[in-house]
Amino acid sequence: MSLLYVEQTISVRTDASGLATFTNIVPDVYDISTSWTISGEEYAVATGSSEAVTGATVSGSVNSKLLTGSEPLTLQTNVSVDRDIVIGKVYYAGSKDNNKRNYMAGKYIELYNQSDEPVDVSGLYIGIVESESTPAYTLENLHDAFADSVILLKQIYRIPTNAHKLVEPGGTVIICNSAIDHSVNNALDHNLLDADFEVKDVAGRYQNNPATPALEMIYQMYNGTSIINILQGGSVGVVIFRTGENVGAWQKVYKYGKSSGMQWVLCPRRLIIDGMEALKNKTSGIDVSTKRLYDNIDAGYTYINATAGWSGETVYRKILKRSGKGHCILVDTNNSSNDFKVSTKIQPREYDD
Repeated sequence: MSLLYVEQTISVRTDASGLATFTNIVPDVYDISTSWTISGEEYAVATGSSEAVTGATVSGSVNSKLLTGSEPLTLQTNVSVDRDIVIGKVYYAGSKDNNKRNYMAGKYIELYNQSDEPVDVSGLYIGIVESESTPAYTLENLHDAFADSVILLKQIYRIPTNAHKLVEPGGTVIICNSAIDHSVNNALDHNLLDADFEVKDVAGRYQNNPATPALEMIYQMYNGTSIINILQGGSVGVVIFRTGENVGAWQKVYKYGKSSGMQWVLCPRRLIIDGMEALKNKTSGIDVSTKRLYDNIDAGYTYINATAGWSGETVYRKILKRSGKGHCILVDTNNSSNDFKVSTKIQPREYDD
């Protein structure tokens, strides 16, 4: 017997008092979120800071809330300064090749510059979040052990500091495990010959492209491998950050309550520029208790439709509007439930299917 999990999104606008009224709500468990943008001037008036030159986003959410009647609900909100570089796209599902075999070599992560100025991404770190089927540390564990100050990373990569990789407004950066044309192996995968950086596979299981610059590996918790480990069915978490600290010397921990086994790096929450989380989709629904990222990093989550992956699905940010210079501004409310959608047709460096 299988259970059918159906998701429906209901949206309303708040009134002048900031109240949103939903009608005809069936008693059930809901994820609730809100977001709105403010200008740099409004941010300065509210905070006394001038750091939000291009504005900021106010957002809040609560997951798995049982609603049974007309009781009011108040959301705690966070304010995040609008970012220049964001995680625009993650292709982690994998696909079936022309012989119907599982194909995972074409996975990639895409970053996007939505600011009005060129951005040098040299030295930018990409972190892959812990993704055990049972979380190594729940958010409650992180609260108890580290006062909500860190997240766990299983892999850390860096764009070389000498790359001088200048990304123009509306430009992208693709990092991958194998910078080849994967579309020849099956129709759902992509041509990554023009990828910007590639992980060089020390085990030799993936075909690397000598013409593609190497992504630096800073930490890898898996022995004998170097590939970016993003699971085809989820969970998948990706963060980006900058720091002058010696990341290789950051503290490492075993699974909560354990003193041996695999170790994860503790990444300071304060350094994270952007993060997205894709949870595993099950026929019974999404298990929100497996979230690893705090609300100020990603208040929600996205996911692919296939429960096991191999579907060729890509999660990517929606387009919000066009900037004054003509490039796309992507939806960035700090909540992947609002910001991302899924497609089997979207191509690298595209943001509208």
